[in-house]
Amino acid sequence: MQFSEHWLRTYANPALDSAALSHLLTMAGLEVEDTQALAPDFSHVVVGQIVSADKHPDADRLQLCKVDIGAAAPLQIVCGASNARVGIKVPCALVGAALPGFNIKQAKVRGIESFGMLCSAKELGLAEESSGLLELSADAPVGQDIRDWLDLNDQLLTLKLTPNRSDCLSLLGIARDVAALTGTALNVPAITAVAVTSDAQRKVLVDAPTACPRYTGRVITGVEARAQTPDWMVRRLERSGLRSISVIVDITNYVLLELGQPLHAFDAARLNGDIRVRFAQAGERIDLLNQQSVNLDTDMLVIADSQGPLALAGIMGGSASAVSDHTQSIFLESAYFEPAAIVGKARRLNFSTDSSYRFERGVDFANTRNALEHASALILQICGGQAGPVTEVLNTLPARTPVSLRHARMESVLGITLSPAAVTRMFAQLGFEHEVRGADYLATPPSYRFDIRIEEDLIEEVARLHGYDQIPATPPQAALNMLPAAESSLPAAALKACLTASGYQEIVSYSFVDLSWERDLLGNAAPIALKNPIASNLSVMRSGLWGGLLDTLIYNLNRKQDRVRLFEVGAVYAAKDGGYAEHTRISGLAYGDASPEQWAEPARLVDFYDIKADVERLTNGMARYEPAAHPALHPGQSAQVWLHGRMIGWLGKLHPKWQQHYDLPSCPVLFELELAALQKRTLAVYREVAKFPPVRRDLAVLVDEVVPLQALMDTLKQAQISHVVDLQLFDLYRGKGIPEGKKSLALSVFMQDTQKTLVDAEADAAMAKLLELLASQHGAVLR
Repeated sequence: MQFSEHWLRTYANPALDSAALSHLLTMAGLEVEDTQALAPDFSHVVVGQIVSADKHPDADRLQLCKVDIGAAAPLQIVCGASNARVGIKVPCALVGAALPGFNIKQAKVRGIESFGMLCSAKELGLAEESSGLLELSADAPVGQDIRDWLDLNDQLLTLKLTPNRSDCLSLLGIARDVAALTGTALNVPAITAVAVTSDAQRKVLVDAPTACPRYTGRVITGVEARAQTPDWMVRRLERSGLRSISVIVDITNYVLLELGQPLHAFDAARLNGDIRVRFAQAGERIDLLNQQSVNLDTDMLVIADSQGPLALAGIMGGSASAVSDHTQSIFLESAYFEPAAIVGKARRLNFSTDSSYRFERGVDFANTRNALEHASALILQICGGQAGPVTEVLNTLPARTPVSLRHARMESVLGITLSPAAVTRMFAQLGFEHEVRGADYLATPPSYRFDIRIEEDLIEEVARLHGYDQIPATPPQAALNMLPAAESSLPAAALKACLTASGYQEIVSYSFVDLSWERDLLGNAAPIALKNPIASNLSVMRSGLWGGLLDTLIYNLNRKQDRVRLFEVGAVYAAKDGGYAEHTRISGLAYGDASPEQWAEPARLVDFYDIKADVERLTNGMARYEPAAHPALHPGQSAQVWLHGRMIGWLGKLHPKWQQHYDLPSCPVLFELELAALQKRTLAVYREVAKFPPVRRDLAVLVDEVVPLQALMDTLKQAQISHVVDLQLFDLYRGKGIPEGKKSLALSVFMQDTQKTLVDAEADAAMAKLLELLASQHGAVLR
């Protein structure tokens, strides 16, 4: 939030300079993100009035101006501005003035003496461009320093507020904190009800009392919508980052900045029937003030009349009922909307407004009517008119629940000692109703403090007022104990190190992702939706990690990184038994060449088996792979990964249609595994090293093409044939000499006995049993 320091000091004016004030706010949790002077340094520029303007005898575009600066005689100044004319008041730089980038000297212009310069906003450093002299208001006092008249010694402060401090989204809210922090008097604007001089009134019906607990409004007739917004108000708006639009809109914006209460003015002549606060009906549309036409969802709160929606409640008004230069009567609205009813609706429509930003975080529901009266008084003062009676609909407002604070707990958390008197004084400065109960306190936050709900919130308030920079930095003292580390559990860091050693780089991505990722890549038609997504493309919780990996891959490819290895360890989420379940997975992606460019081997793209080797390292070579189809993976190059009899993840090549969808030159290979399953490991068991040599025999069999190798290996290993210690495939052959529909698999069989040397008869018996098993269970034939 940007605001004028001078405006702030009209409410609370501590004896601090700008730098000290900025430091104070930052140390109180209201971070001052930026401070800048309103105008650059310049001097000897005063208010001047042109009393005569004659054509220069030797130049068509120059004029000889006589300028009254309050001295005995007017100055003669040569000016080339197109808007220089008799009667206007403009900034006049005197001889010796130091302007941004240059100084003013007495000079001759086309042979005629000029004793100064009439200035534009650009020449004073107040604007980047200007088309002529900066014209001042008629009441500008001739001869006064322009810096004083335009209040150019002001500073613009920008706060970076945390979402919980909605009370500081106004000048009054910031001033309350400054007064509490410094003990300075708080000058709250005096607000009194305006005199009711008209019986014009409009009935208000609130059909959604929970979403709108308080609604006030009044009709003001006979307003002059073409009135000029006062210069002081325009300056304060502009210094807060808002441009002047029209007088009635300017007044509502001014009250918004001053008190933090959003207001809206409807053209009363464009309203039909009663005002109704309700949720939108299916199929309703509204044309908003930002020229956007939107279809309304049924959870969107609207302000409507008998003809349909007039405004999106708490967000933006509609163009059909907007005030214009022809408006003669208005219906002025000031309401309190529950944050839950407003939050996320503007973001859903891809925009944000000052009103929605405040209502989403909570506004002061006790100030609703005061803001209406304050705006009414300003409208009557500037635009004239007659005010009707206030129409108010009041329902159950948010309860301000007292919060308990234990003195011992506060001192334990903060690490400092404070007297009870100091704590109660802080609560009084903050405007908290409080009472002391023995060694504890019971504090009730005011209506504008939505962030005070638990004991820790009160501790934070005490720390803020005491001063974070006044809390000593004491090193923590604690006993260090070695924690047990079970050998049966492999730490996640070891798995990360395994992938890092294989050339992978770790990424961290958001847990909330694009809906299309869930639907397309993971086949998840009903992901967990966020109620208040931070962006439209981050609207659901992820059930897998591949979306973030692919997004990072594309980011790298766009920066000419053509060989990419990525992995992520992160949480995934799923709906379960009416609630939600969270699991941690480890996922990887490999793209580009299998090896870095080198002379020792030819370049080739990474394939399924390269990444299977990485998965084998993660699973300690104990995984099994079963072909299966996955929405994100190539139909012929994808498999489920099984470990200890349970499916723990997937491995495969990206589906060609997603390769085309993401415009990838080649297909990456991906895997995703359950982290908990990989962390379980079997403890090492001692086994005697054999003193006798092993025996190797080769077994080549013919099997049907459809019989997978894994099935054969499982059969042979589960049989646990005596003396057989290892089995390995060393040849796969199809072609000449092999019948159609068959394949030849050649296995190396390693046999050993730790107590003696095997004889041929024992080895032959074991091989016979192996062949018998393969023949009986898989129809294998010895080749």
